[in-house]
Amino acid sequence: MRLYPIRHAAVAVALVVAGAAGAQQLPNPILFVTQYPVPDDFATIGAVFANHLGDIDVAGRGGDLYIRYPSGTLRNLTQEAGFGNAGAQRANSIAVRDPAVSWDGTKAIFSMVIGAPPQQYQYVDTYWQLYEATGFGQGQTLTITKVANQPANRNNVSPVYLSDNSIVFVSDRSRNGANHLYPQLDEYESTPTPTGLWRLQPATGQLDLLQVSVSGAFNPLVDSYGRLLFTRWDHLQRDQQNDSANNDYGTFNWTGEAPNAVKTPDRSEVFPEPRIEVPGSGVNGFTINHFFPWMVNQDGTEEETLNHVGRHELHSYFNSSLQDPALDEFISPETNNRILNMLQMREDPTTPGRYYGVDAPEFYTHASGQLIRMDAGPTVNPALIRATWLNPRVNINFSPDYAPVPQPPEFTGRFRNPLPLSDGQLIAAHATEWREAGNDGTREAPQPRYQFRLKRLVLGPGGQYVAAENLTTGISKAVNFWDPDYGVSYSGPFWELSPVEVRARTVPPNTTLQLKAPELAAFAAENVDVAAFRAYLRANGLALLVVRNATTRDRADKQQPYNLRVPGGVQTTGSGGQLYDIAHMQFFQGDQIRGIGGMATPRAGRRVLAQTLHDKPAVVANGANAGGPPGSTAIAADGSVAAFVPAQRAMAWHSTSPNGTPVVRERYWIGFQPGEIRACDGCHGVNQQNQANPSAPAATNTPQALRQLLARWRDRQVDLIFANGTEERR
Repeated sequence: MRLYPIRHAAVAVALVVAGAAGAQQLPNPILFVTQYPVPDDFATIGAVFANHLGDIDVAGRGGDLYIRYPSGTLRNLTQEAGFGNAGAQRANSIAVRDPAVSWDGTKAIFSMVIGAPPQQYQYVDTYWQLYEATGFGQGQTLTITKVANQPANRNNVSPVYLSDNSIVFVSDRSRNGANHLYPQLDEYESTPTPTGLWRLQPATGQLDLLQVSVSGAFNPLVDSYGRLLFTRWDHLQRDQQNDSANNDYGTFNWTGEAPNAVKTPDRSEVFPEPRIEVPGSGVNGFTINHFFPWMVNQDGTEEETLNHVGRHELHSYFNSSLQDPALDEFISPETNNRILNMLQMREDPTTPGRYYGVDAPEFYTHASGQLIRMDAGPTVNPALIRATWLNPRVNINFSPDYAPVPQPPEFTGRFRNPLPLSDGQLIAAHATEWREAGNDGTREAPQPRYQFRLKRLVLGPGGQYVAAENLTTGISKAVNFWDPDYGVSYSGPFWELSPVEVRARTVPPNTTLQLKAPELAAFAAENVDVAAFRAYLRANGLALLVVRNATTRDRADKQQPYNLRVPGGVQTTGSGGQLYDIAHMQFFQGDQIRGIGGMATPRAGRRVLAQTLHDKPAVVANGANAGGPPGSTAIAADGSVAAFVPAQRAMAWHSTSPNGTPVVRERYWIGFQPGEIRACDGCHGVNQQNQANPSAPAATNTPQALRQLLARWRDRQVDLIFANGTEERR
């Protein structure tokens, strides 16, 4: 490969730039970042997934944190505070991302990576870390400080403030902090991925894993109702790198997650069903791959898709699980409100519960696409949630080799980072293709395919949004760096991304777990104190999962068996077809045991695989399920299930027949917090009506299985008291 010598440019960027004449007046200042325009899209900054890495070859240096005042005047905050430079990117070089503003509007938190290779072929470990800025109002003295007690030598990105002013952020810290499990690899490409949402109390150093992600969580926000929303990559399927009979990718399993675990040639997987149909099995192949909106309380409990919205409301097609003529492939009768993904969510400050986002493909567009909107306040039933397209919905053409591709005439460009403002205006980063034919660029002199500029959006023909004027006159810089094998030189416009409005906002309620009436009734009936029971769960790293009636399913879901019966107990049947007996609920925990790259020299990190529940505290607490498959509990006569599960670990499950054959499979990983008691009405939970004929609403029975579990637990606690000699039996 021909290498280009580095030329040290000496281009300065002014700390304060006067606004252009006629600059668009906005109601409040806007914080945003500039970013070196990375030409590649796979696992780089700004990509849909694996965008959290701080290495210079995926997050080029030279960007800054800016504020734009309402007059249009710009202020380069990071340069003013002594961070970053133009020209040669070395020890002081930076990249910046993800600003967020405190509730009172006086502080901002963001991520910044510092440093770059000092010379060719020298690799430097660099990580995104959290920083806080104050004094960025006009005439104020700016201060930028590093946030204390955050995970060191790990990538911490996308921070926001919770209602108590603690910080929640995305990190790739391993789930339990173990270095030998770093990094976690995703379920698709086996690339490094964030492990979830983490909460930090900087003053005390208290760090908690609020949400467990197997393939990644992205762009958290706290909405006006106090819900912690985020985008999650859902990819609960078997390992596609493991498909080859010749093991082309060198996959293997470790014996466990412990530091002394060993590599084995075993490549087996147990859940879910295979990706590719096994002839004669009667089971269809299963894959899933999307980025959907999710939510948790601010204490990390009650993880669920936003309002329980799912594939039936947002997707166009997916297949049935079994080759049963009564089961249908899902083909949406609606065509104008279906999406692939929902990225970069922001709530409309003028309409609580209205969320803007971007539907973009997972490759090639730097997470840019068409604008969408979703009305999903807490009281909106998920069956009624639809995505509204705010730009003309077109099949966007793109070319992996960066060759120019003609776009349809209704194409108005690609958008990302939509920001609805407090006065009803909408701004976003916007780009169109601009590379000329034959000007593909090189690694040493890259030419980005898109140029993202912050723009005000206006309603155009047909009432759909189009880009209007730029919010800046353009921010250019000349930089050069080693990446580290090649000398990279770029001079030109930097991307303008991630705008956030600087204003005071009402602090939303601090949402926490709230038990529902059916479960409270079970505790009362068995004379078990909820607080004491939850303290036991926390002390043992456990949560409790309750299903009220596993025979009930949402009426829209005809892709898995819906004629279900507990032998000798309740049954719920739909419109004819085979009747399936379900007797057990089998649980699976996500273990980080899949290696890749060959046993001799494996790639760093591990992928999560579903393994039969074996967490010792959970297994001991559940007790034996006679006649059931490993890791299972019995389904009670009323269809209910109650089981102890490990907290802060991804979990999935399926109901089985009396002989252990899977019947209805959970399609998402779900995480739980220590002490959490999580209840759902059925599997798949009912939105409006269940599958019965005539239909009925969601189950509200007091779960028999919960009463039975509580009685066993209560009696065991009494036995322990007497065994310890603290009380005499009367």
